[in-house]
Formats: sequence, C-alpha cells, structure tokens
Amino acid sequence: MSTSNYLPVREAWLASGTEAALEPDLPIIDAHHHFYDRPGWQYLLEEYLADVQSGHNITASVFMQALTRYRTEGPEALRPVGEVAYVADATAHQQLLRPRVAEGIIGYADLRLGAAVREVLDAELAASHGRLRGVRHLVAWDEDPSLVNPLSAAPAGLLLDKDYQAGVEQLADFGLNYEAWLFFTQLPELFALAQRFPETRIVINHCGGVVRIARYANHPETVFAQWAHAMRQLAQLPNVYVKLGGLGMRINGFNFEQGERPPTSAALAEAWQPWMMTCIDAFGVERCMFESNFPVDKGSYPYSNGWNAFKRLTAGASAAERDWLFRGTASRVYQLEM
Repeated sequence: MSTSNYLPVREAWLASGTEAALEPDLPIIDAHHHFYDRPGWQYLLEEYLADVQSGHNITASVFMQALTRYRTEGPEALRPVGEVAYVADATAHQQLLRPRVAEGIIGYADLRLGAAVREVLDAELAASHGRLRGVRHLVAWDEDPSLVNPLSAAPAGLLLDKDYQAGVEQLADFGLNYEAWLFFTQLPELFALAQRFPETRIVINHCGGVVRIARYANHPETVFAQWAHAMRQLAQLPNVYVKLGGLGMRINGFNFEQGERPPTSAALAEAWQPWMMTCIDAFGVERCMFESNFPVDKGSYPYSNGWNAFKRLTAGASAAERDWLFRGTASRVYQLEM
C-alpha cells in the first residue's frame, strides 16, 4: 500500500521488531480499527485477525467507518449503508468467538442532511444487526490541503454549520454516539458542538488530532500548549470522551517509520507519554479508552508493540484504573456485553 496520505505498511520491516505481548492476560477492547478495500490496500477481517493474534488478550473490537464496500447504486445518501451491512455480515460468525470483532460498529452518514439523516440511521441500524453504535462524518480541515486526506476532505467550519448540527441533533434519539475526527485547531468548534448537545455522547478520536508536520513542525511547544488547553476545556463537559491512540499517522510527525527497525514499545511510550497522560489527567480513566487505529497506524509500528506501549504507559496505575482504560470505558461507551 502506498499513498501520500498514509504511511506505507512494510511487513518485513514490522516483523524485524515485533515484540512478544506484555501482560498477555489483560483483557482489552480495541476501541477503533478499520477494514479497507482499496486499490493496492486490502485490510479486512483476515488481516485484522492476523494482527490481533499477537499475544494480547483482545476480547472485542469497535469497527470505524472507512469508505469500505459502499453500495454502488440507489440513493446517494443510502450508499454508506453498504459498509455497515458488509461489516456486520463479514463478522457475524466472529460474535460467537474471541475476539468479537466489530461488536460495535460506527457507520458514516451525511449529517448535513439534517433531520432527513434519520432514514439513513434507520437503515444502518437494521443493516448492523443491532450493532450500530455511532456515526462519524469527518470534519478535519486545514488551510494546508496537504494535511487532509482528499477522500474525506471537509469544508472549513463544518462543525458550526446549521445543517450539520441538525444532523448531529438526531443521534441522541437513536442512542448513537458522535465520533469526532478533526485537527487540534478545530477543538474549540467541537467544544461548542458538545455544549449544544449535552445528551449526545461525543467521542474524540486519536487524542484530538495532533498535527506536527508542515508549518506546525516549527512550533512544537505552541502546538502542545494549544492542544492541551483545548482538550482540558473539552474535559469539562461530561458527555465528551477520548480515544488514546492514532499517533502513528503521518500528520503526527513522530517519524517512527524512519528507523532502521520499528520503534520499541518503550520508545513509543516515551514519545506518547505527554499527550496521553494529559488526556488521562484531564478526562479521567472512565472517559478514556485505548485504540489501535489499525491498519492506519501500522505504517509506524507492529500491533503488539502499540499495546505494549499502552501497558508501559499505565504501569503505575491501579488495576481498576487500567481496566477502565483497556476495557471498561469502551464497553460502557459502545454498550458492549463484556
């Protein structure tokens, strides 16, 4: 796989530094992963299970929308239902096994439809066999278009758009979460949205959109301070949660992919510590959950090393605190039977 918006996955490079799992009995829910079926990049159930079989005790997972297997005909608004149906069907047998892959499913729906999005939500709920848990309509935007994936580019200020907000307003009636993928510069807009809809559970993806490349690479202290301030502000709202992970992407600027071998879990933990511990300190363990973000983060490190890094980061926490971070928060937020 090779594309300018994702780091290439190099299996031989990953294999050269894959670690054995630490604490292999610790129960884990992987709160965020994808299936991809794109030219030059296939990552479906078989590939995910191969990564999961790394020795960690992954008991269940949450699938995140990824433009996979949309319908190719019918009304445009309903075509994303194809992804939900595909994932639900492809993983149906896995619900009787371990891990229960895609026990929770996050779909895409065009929230700019406003109240009309309810038809899409009804269809996705039916297609999911009861496993739909939320919607993600990406809003990531920056004045530098090189930072944004053209497959999901959004206009500026989408979170504040009245039609988009009318779509978000529908989610609470369906008991669905709003999943937020955006850049850290947009976090104040998310704060305004979360304030407006206190009954809607909002889940911030990937530690809040850390960007440390392009013009942001020149001011790391400013980036961290601005990000931390916005995340602490969001933490004041009890309906907001955060996923700890997704820091192996190109835009994060950690450059893990540049090593002769993959980064060790100790190196990952050291690099991530300021960002993830700031989130945990602000939101508390009951509103934070770990995620793999595979296969996107697979360009930077092996699956096993990522979970080892999370375990190293939390080595000083109590057993109860770690259970929230690795399993409990995701179980509650996504209503999983754990």
